[in-house]
This record gives sequence, C-alpha cells and structure tokens, in this order.
Amino acid sequence: MSRDDATDATAAGRPLRADARRNYARLLEAARRVFAEQGAEASMEAVARQAGVGVGTLYRRFPHRIDLVEAVYRDDVEELMGAAERAVAELGPWEALAEWLHAFLRYASSKRTLLQELREAFDKNPELRSSSRERIEQAADLVLERAQSAGLVRDDVVGSDLMQLIGPMCTSATLTEGQGERLLGMVLDGLRPGPGSVAARIGSPPAG
Repeated sequence: MSRDDATDATAAGRPLRADARRNYARLLEAARRVFAEQGAEASMEAVARQAGVGVGTLYRRFPHRIDLVEAVYRDDVEELMGAAERAVAELGPWEALAEWLHAFLRYASSKRTLLQELREAFDKNPELRSSSRERIEQAADLVLERAQSAGLVRDDVVGSDLMQLIGPMCTSATLTEGQGERLLGMVLDGLRPGPGSVAARIGSPPAG
C-alpha cells in the first residue's frame, strides 16, 4: 500500500494498517516540527513537504488546518501521559516528578506557538479541552502520588493544584526557556514537605 493509499483508507474510516499508522505518525511529527519552527505562519504545504507526501494527501487526512492542529494537540497530551508512565517505571519518585515537569515545560512551549488556533479548537469542541485536562491531571497525579507515598512531596497537594501552578506556562507569551526552568525549580521547592505535613513527619522520631 502506498502512502497516499494508506492515508485515503484512514480518511474513509477503514482500520489503519501498520504502514498507514506509521504515515499518520509521520504527518503529526512533521506538523509538530514545522509548527515549532514557523508557529502560526506554518503552511499546510510546508507540513506536507516535511512529511514527504503530496499536499492532497495531507488535506484528505486533515481537510482543514484546525483538524491538524487538534490532532497534534491530542497526540501531545497522550505523550504527556506516556512520559509520566515511563518516568514512574524507570526513575525514582522524586526524579520521575522532576522529569515529568520538564516534559510539561516542553509541551507548554509547543502550545504557545499555536495558542489562538487551540482556542478556536476548544470553542469548536469543548470536549477536547475537558478530556485533555483530565488526561494531563491524571499524568500529574501519577508522578505526584508516587512521590507523596515515598514521603518526598507534601501530602496536601493534588494533581489539579499542580496544574494551577504550571498551567499558565502554556499561555504566557513572554515566558523564556530559562525562566521556565527557574519557575520549575521554584515549584519543586514548594512541593517538598513542610514542617506541618504528614510527609515531613515520615521518619521523624516520635514526640516525647
């Protein structure tokens, strides 16, 4: 099956074959790179060239630019969930939390370049906003609760609290990479157990 045939099959609603899935992933990765480099000015033609397909193939899969933006966004949200799962499987509790926060910082950077179009996508499809927020909070809870169980993070924080702290990184037009790193350091410092938290008392000698 050619790349164009595979994409046509996807547009027709038929199950994706392995090569079609690879081509779909290639289109998203190409869009991600072009959007990062050119931002809101990126053209569909540039995405097609980056992916190595004809622009007609791209339009058959994504009839409108907003459809492509939405697909990249959904994929990025799932990658954040995957980043949390990999961090928990491969790293210690505190290291996993820090690694996921840095993954979120990279995610936030990509979202800022397409902020206006994402707002349009959310207006068109409110479910996209709510379901994506839920998935990201699940990822935050995954790394946060493990660190809390290890006594490394204060016990009075939940994933939605963490998102209130870091979520604005997605919308700040003036946030630089260096500033983002400094802010993550402040967030991590603030998550450490305070003197009155349950986590801070783990390992402390009993009173009296």
